Amino acid sequence: MAKMAMKANWGEQLRREPAVAAALAVFAGSTATILGAWYFQYVLKLPPCPLCLEERLPYHIVIPLSLLLAIAAIVRAPRALIIVGFLAIVAAMLCSAALGAYHAGVEWRWWPGPTDCSGPITDFSAKPLLDQLRSIRVVRCDEAAWRLLGLSLAGYNVLISLALAAIAALGLAARKA
Repeated sequence: MAKMAMKANWGEQLRREPAVAAALAVFAGSTATILGAWYFQYVLKLPPCPLCLEERLPYHIVIPLSLLLAIAAIVRAPRALIIVGFLAIVAAMLCSAALGAYHAGVEWRWWPGPTDCSGPITDFSAKPLLDQLRSIRVVRCDEAAWRLLGLSLAGYNVLISLALAAIAALGLAARKA
């Protein structure tokens, strides 16, 4: 009985504090996204390309920031601090969406990607080429390793990033009121 009352109180508290709910939703969504990327990398053995790794950077910022923001909203930190936190999350997620859109465009060959992962090999002399082939395994940025419904992981990153930016913007709007 007490457990049900606690759940009801928790749900009611989140309804009363939309900034907390938004920050926790961003935390859960961004954490799930990174866990999903690690699943593809370590379980399905699809190594990330350099652009994939760059796309993860905003999540490494947003995950701890959103958790701290939820805690700050729970303890009723100054409104300006909460607003700055949500603005930082929105900015990071929009950067993530832009990186994902760029990467998806490279995969569809709408524009060229970075030469280190999608450009041509320019030095065809035997020794440097053999040394490169033996020492590294380059994962190409212009080849999607996985697609679902026509979208690659970079395309899904765009959608997820925009959704998380929208959730943070809702938290920002709720906090301004």
